Amino acid sequence: MLSRLVLVSGTDQSSSFFHDSLIQASRSLKTSSQSLAPLPPLPEKGGKVRHGIFPEELFQLLYPKTGVTGPYMLGTGLLLYMLSKEIYVINHETFVAASICGVIILGIKKFGPSVAAYADKLNEEKVAKFQEVKDVAMSSLTQAIEDEKKEQWRVEGRSMLFDAKRNNAAMLLETNYRERLHMVTNEVKRRLDYQIALQHLHRRMEQEHMVNWVEKSVVGSITPQQEKESIAKCITDLKALAKATQAKATA
Repeated sequence: MLSRLVLVSGTDQSSSFFHDSLIQASRSLKTSSQSLAPLPPLPEKGGKVRHGIFPEELFQLLYPKTGVTGPYMLGTGLLLYMLSKEIYVINHETFVAASICGVIILGIKKFGPSVAAYADKLNEEKVAKFQEVKDVAMSSLTQAIEDEKKEQWRVEGRSMLFDAKRNNAAMLLETNYRERLHMVTNEVKRRLDYQIALQHLHRRMEQEHMVNWVEKSVVGSITPQQEKESIAKCITDLKALAKATQAKATA
């Protein structure tokens, strides 16, 4: 009984110590920089075990202190201690548990590989689906990145486009200015031509009026006697011209 009390008190103290250490570890993890570290990927397969339930890390932990047979002696000693102190009492439930464990072990040995292969197949199918979704997402994100780079390139070229548009607008304004200047020049030239033509018309009208006036004055100043004399003189000149022409023709 005393040994049982000592064991119980020892387990209580160890459990409390383990609980305190877990709390301190959780606090240190929450407050340390390790909480900001990226999570490691989950392993696809479990760690190595011995005899189906004992992890390999336990043996590796005890090897430097106890040697190769240390874990086995520790397990055997604990079992004998529990049996000698009647912590664990062998009864009919022990045989039932042993039978059930044997059936489970037999089932695992017989059907384990096929079940594991089927589970691996399902896992591979799920991984393939997840990989397909990941590839589609990666391709879409890659395309989005390419589109974003293209848009950035277009934004960089927008200044050149604006410069070209400003140059085109300046050229258009210059063309309109030149057209209006040419139109003004043509209008001014047309009006000046009109004024020159009007001046020429006035000068010509004045000349014609002057000629008509001089002609009328001259005609009005000629008397009938002078007219008869001039006519006679013209007839005489014509006769003389006719005789000279006939003489030249006969010669």
